[in-house]
Amino acid sequence: MHRYGLIGYPLTHSFSQKYFTEKFEKEGIPDSRYDLFELPDLTAFPQLIASTPDLVGLNVTIPHKQAIIPFLDELDPASAGRIGAVNTIRILRDGRKIGYNTDYYGFRLSLEQWLQSLDLLPASLQALVLGNGGAAKAVIAALGDLQIRYRLVSRQQTAEALSYESISPEVLDEYRLIINTSPVGTYPKVEASPAIPYGMLTRGHLLYDLVYNPAETRFLQQGCEHGAATHNGLPMLYLQAEKAWEIWNL
Repeated sequence: MHRYGLIGYPLTHSFSQKYFTEKFEKEGIPDSRYDLFELPDLTAFPQLIASTPDLVGLNVTIPHKQAIIPFLDELDPASAGRIGAVNTIRILRDGRKIGYNTDYYGFRLSLEQWLQSLDLLPASLQALVLGNGGAAKAVIAALGDLQIRYRLVSRQQTAEALSYESISPEVLDEYRLIINTSPVGTYPKVEASPAIPYGMLTRGHLLYDLVYNPAETRFLQQGCEHGAATHNGLPMLYLQAEKAWEIWNL
């Protein structure tokens, strides 16, 4: 049996379990299963590994994408090593655990495809990145590689980040691509949205939400109401899941 799974907390719903279970069935992949492992904290991680010897791959979600790093033997230098966050772990036969970041690949490719459909060149845009967690780290790395200048936005103003209150018409005129990397607006809190000045948005803006449940968040709804182009996190999710499968089967 090849076992795969997801670690995080809480795991009230899981795209990954449904996706991979259906993949195993549709593609006739034998002796494989995907489980959910709720870990409120990572002190239980070594015991999980020890008690599940047929585990060959894990996905990692909130809140463990950065905290998992000390528990791993190695980081993939092309992704997790330079990003500083892990969402995929490959467990080798000798027990070594290698961390990867497939959020990077999923976000970058989905953004490139979306911009291509809009006839926009990445380098013609500048971006506001809402949030500063593990997902934001992957997004920032991808933006840098695509030569898209960005500014972080967080609750408090710092040398590295704008505050939500400081987003002015001038800021929005300069930064047309707005990317929500925070979980704000995720089911069941579907009425919540990042505190940006939606009334200042125009048809020239592009809103990308990493949230995929619901398919259209309040963040995206309010963007649509002001004529902005919008894109949700589902294409990224499919792309990063397939990248994880590729890594587990290297």
